Amino acid sequence: MVQKYQSPVRVYKYPFELIMAAYERRFPTCPLIPMFVGSDTVNEFKSEDGAIHVIERRCKLDVDAPRLLKKIAGVDFVYFVQKNSLNSRERTLHIEAHNETFSNRVIINEHCCYTVHPENEDWTCFEQSASLDIKSFFGFESTVEKIAMKQYTSNIKKGKEIIEYYLRQLEEEGITFVPRWTPPSITPSAETSSSSCKKQAASMAVVIPDAALKEGLSGDALSSPSAPEPVVGTPDDKLDADYIKRYLGDLTPLQESCLIRLRQWLQETHKGKIPKDEHILRFLRARDFNIDKAREIMCQSLTWRKQHQVDYILETWTPPQVLQDYYAGGWHHHDKDGRPLYVLRLGQMDTKGLVRALGEEALLRYVLSINEEGLRRCEENTKVFGRPISSWTCLVDLEGLNMRHLWRPGVKALLRIIEVVEANYPETLGRLLILRAPRVFPVLWTLVSPFIDDNTRRKFLIYAGNDYQGPGGLLDYIDKEIIPDFLSGECMCEVPEGGLVPKSLYRTAEELENEDLKLWTETIYQSASVFKGAPHEILVQIVDASSVITWDFDVCKGDIVFNIYHSKRSPQPPKKDSLGAHSITSPGGNNVQLIDKVWQLGRDYSMVESPLICKEGESVQGSHVTRWPGFYILQWKFHSMPACAASSLPRVDDVLASLQVSSHKCKVMYYTEVIGSEDFRGSMTSLESSHSGFSQLSAATTSSSQSHSSSMISRWRFC
Repeated sequence: MVQKYQSPVRVYKYPFELIMAAYERRFPTCPLIPMFVGSDTVNEFKSEDGAIHVIERRCKLDVDAPRLLKKIAGVDFVYFVQKNSLNSRERTLHIEAHNETFSNRVIINEHCCYTVHPENEDWTCFEQSASLDIKSFFGFESTVEKIAMKQYTSNIKKGKEIIEYYLRQLEEEGITFVPRWTPPSITPSAETSSSSCKKQAASMAVVIPDAALKEGLSGDALSSPSAPEPVVGTPDDKLDADYIKRYLGDLTPLQESCLIRLRQWLQETHKGKIPKDEHILRFLRARDFNIDKAREIMCQSLTWRKQHQVDYILETWTPPQVLQDYYAGGWHHHDKDGRPLYVLRLGQMDTKGLVRALGEEALLRYVLSINEEGLRRCEENTKVFGRPISSWTCLVDLEGLNMRHLWRPGVKALLRIIEVVEANYPETLGRLLILRAPRVFPVLWTLVSPFIDDNTRRKFLIYAGNDYQGPGGLLDYIDKEIIPDFLSGECMCEVPEGGLVPKSLYRTAEELENEDLKLWTETIYQSASVFKGAPHEILVQIVDASSVITWDFDVCKGDIVFNIYHSKRSPQPPKKDSLGAHSITSPGGNNVQLIDKVWQLGRDYSMVESPLICKEGESVQGSHVTRWPGFYILQWKFHSMPACAASSLPRVDDVLASLQVSSHKCKVMYYTEVIGSEDFRGSMTSLESSHSGFSQLSAATTSSSQSHSSSMISRWRFC
């Protein structure tokens, strides 16, 4: 397995030239890196005008490895080749390194880059990427990998400290400014030869093979031949280390790398918008920073949010009056860590009455609105307290809990709510304080606990009776001034007291069933299943030429090919595939085929767009300006996917190929609309660049737009 690393952007608030002066002091050896024994210059080139300086060194490392392993390997030192390409004119330094020792068994590459900050020319940015691929190593592959990653991450942490150490050393010597490179004065006769030298030097500096250093020789980290070359961009494009620490918290170098790599994958597959960094981080933490697993559950959650329009729930949905009066829960200040505090008086709440009066779906929607409000409050508290706050604390008072709360439909609703919240709001619960747990609580806990994630269960603190008032109780987590009055505190709590829901508000089972169905289907999107040999097709009839067919769809499962056809005659009535035969249970899921098998392409119908291959997890928005009236058929067809090579992060072309999915069934969620061309608005881009993000939990990113001769794609913002 190839281990990869991608750093955030590290910003030095010093000019590029001063950073270069500090960096050069690391050679031929650096006392701050004990394993760096020494280095010898192998090749060196300087352009005539002094703007280009390329130097290649052979570096000697004393790797901290078990003596037995060194004896088996037959070496005491490990050698790396490092190439530095300094362009003083452009103010950039590219550093590449690769291992020379055991290069036929172990492939280590690193690429680092120093550039000028895009918004402040007196600051310097640093980025690095690296990769480690152990082919074989005398049966000790796993041991060598652990040793390499441990030492590498250790040197990453030292990178900035080392540069700052030499900056202080320069300052002590009275060097606080290094002038920028300026072109020397040249005579006309020397101009031709000088120009050729510059071109030769520039080619040496710009064409940088993907090689890289192992143990932080470049000043900072490991990269692979396939790893993208780091290029410092705007803050919207890149994450810098200071931003991560301020808004996301203290992450290890490998955790930072997981966040950046998953974020890059989202930028490439969901162009236009991507989820916010703190939201990506929640899913990574929920899966112990396993990128493949985090990507899978996050894509499923983002599709769910879009289908049920969760992004707009706070603005568009008003809770029924019954909930406002009898749901005994609400937000109440914050805990000692700055987390928003939610108080739920479950023991005083008539769960049976609420389910009978509102139904399961309305309760679920209300809980979703609570979680959305929690996300908003976390962002606010992060700004107020000046430190990352990504979760909230929940205080649950169980006084009054009895067998009525164990009513089976009520428990069923609770279990479903837990399941939905666990899947779509991971790592949002920082702490759960359960107070005044009665004797019946173990029964409820036995029913509920299997549906709660292990990481979440570890955040539960349960107090029986008045134990919460003693040592290790409520005062350890909540300031005395904001403890609610019903818990013998001093703060008036505005959370509703709950109570029994009047039976006059109860609704019949039929009414509740219809209401639940309405909430479930309250979406402009439709679901469809696509099988091998059985595409899903929809018909769009166009009366006026130059109308615009628009579409928006997500590939929820499998890989599909999207096609658009035109026909002058109407297809036969749609043939619906037998859903039961394919075990399709999703609401609204169907499979419709319109193109008759006797039809011939080019005679009975024609293709008006090039086929677009869409991978699982992608979201696609687009439009087509019709040239002729008639019948247009939008088709989603099964696409076979070659097996994905094992790697820690698949290529973008292999989106989600490693996920365990059925090999013969795909699922899409789509919406289409026909509008007049004069009413069509939006940025137009080509069909090939139509992939886009789709969640309110996102920050806008920019991407270039192109025009297409017959197709125009609109990136719609869902915010």
